[in-house]
Amino acid sequence: MQNEFSFRVIAADGSARCAEMTTPHGTVATPAFLPVGTQGTVKGLTPEAVRASGADIVLGNTYHLMLRPGAERIARLGGLHRFMNWPRAILTDSGGFQVMSLAPLRSVTGSGVTFRSHIDGAMVELTPERAIEVQHLLGADISMQLDECVKLPATHERLEGAMRLSLDWAKRSKRVFESVASGRGLFGIVQGGDNRALRAESARALTAMGFHGYAIGGLAVGEPQATMLRVIEDVMPELPADRPRYLMGVGTPHDIIEAVARGIDMFDCVLPTRNGRHGVAFTRFGPINLKNARHAEDAHPLDSESNCEAAREYSRAYLHHLVKANEILGAVLLTAANLCYYGQLMGDIRTAIAEKRFADLRASVTETWKRAGAEQEE
Repeated sequence: MQNEFSFRVIAADGSARCAEMTTPHGTVATPAFLPVGTQGTVKGLTPEAVRASGADIVLGNTYHLMLRPGAERIARLGGLHRFMNWPRAILTDSGGFQVMSLAPLRSVTGSGVTFRSHIDGAMVELTPERAIEVQHLLGADISMQLDECVKLPATHERLEGAMRLSLDWAKRSKRVFESVASGRGLFGIVQGGDNRALRAESARALTAMGFHGYAIGGLAVGEPQATMLRVIEDVMPELPADRPRYLMGVGTPHDIIEAVARGIDMFDCVLPTRNGRHGVAFTRFGPINLKNARHAEDAHPLDSESNCEAAREYSRAYLHHLVKANEILGAVLLTAANLCYYGQLMGDIRTAIAEKRFADLRASVTETWKRAGAEQEE
């Protein structure tokens, strides 16, 4: 490793800021969007294509990779960077969310989570210590503590119990991380649902423990955008300004621009890749549903001014044909176009912050996506 984890804010415009996050596998410019490579791959794209979209960092997942092909096997093969041929930074989710959402049978105790694998039905135990061990074996540049994620709405008792359990797991995660992963980063995860007091208590306790960065978890689980943004506003004053802030599982371009305006630095979401596989393109004009018959004879590309070949060189008619014919190439091209749009959006955000014109960009993106929502193609 040539570099140790660090974070440096280089410009701000209101609460929005751009920064450089240094990792053992290169520098990440923030605000940053992390393409989701859950199982060691961003679905449908080569690492070169992911990098061409502007990504400095991708996300891998502890839950999926520990079950298949196995963290120890990946370690024997040289670590996740070599295994997936991605030489830049990798952040790994701890797997807590997937345990809660995918495991058909699970039991949560103070020691950890026992669950039945969705792959072969085997019973597996995931503790805070094991989650860090797996992420260390993978070689993650940034690891996440194991936490308990609760879907909203939920009772105060349920939210408080999960928040306090997550704080205990944060302490245990940090203890084992410090014994194995010098030079890398560990993020704590703020929990507490939509409760102001619980969120503030969680953020203050994690800050006192001292993590390399802080994530806001338990959002993008079906709550209204206004609730998500209010939770961000509740948490921000409790987090240190000299550490990165990561909003997990978010989101739409409008979600991203609003979260950046409130001080968030990092995002991940399956939306651009999943929508690409289902025939929807993201562009600076808004979303375009290529399944719609109106595109069947449209010779125009998605965006003639895009720096992405998939968006610039293929007609909407051809993309419509690929989608309707269920051809793999359609999913590949639309996924590439979508990630390039997100990469361009993040680059535009960073430039606007540096040039003190973030408010103008925010207004433009907000208007585009609100209008697109009102005119959403069926």
